[in-house]
Amino acid sequence: MKGEIFVVLRAKSELKKILDERGLSIRKLAEMTKYENGEGIKFETLRRLYNDDTKQYQRDTIGRVCEVLKIEIKDLLVLIDEEDKQKGDTE
Repeated sequence: MKGEIFVVLRAKSELKKILDERGLSIRKLAEMTKYENGEGIKFETLRRLYNDDTKQYQRDTIGRVCEVLKIEIKDLLVLIDEEDKQKGDTE
């Protein structure tokens, strides 16, 4: 039906809450994710995760963030209900 509203689940990042509780900045976290060779997670990637703007979650990114913060995936990503307004007719 036209204009029908459905409740959908989506993953939400809790990185902002975690970093704020620990007094850590995104830049500090980026430094913490660096390996011995100097490579780590880019600031912009962490900024998107922090602001919950990430469209897709990369396994390596999530794994490394959990590793350096000593948390589990369930602490970093939670499922939330979100209304999804359908446009047009559905049958």
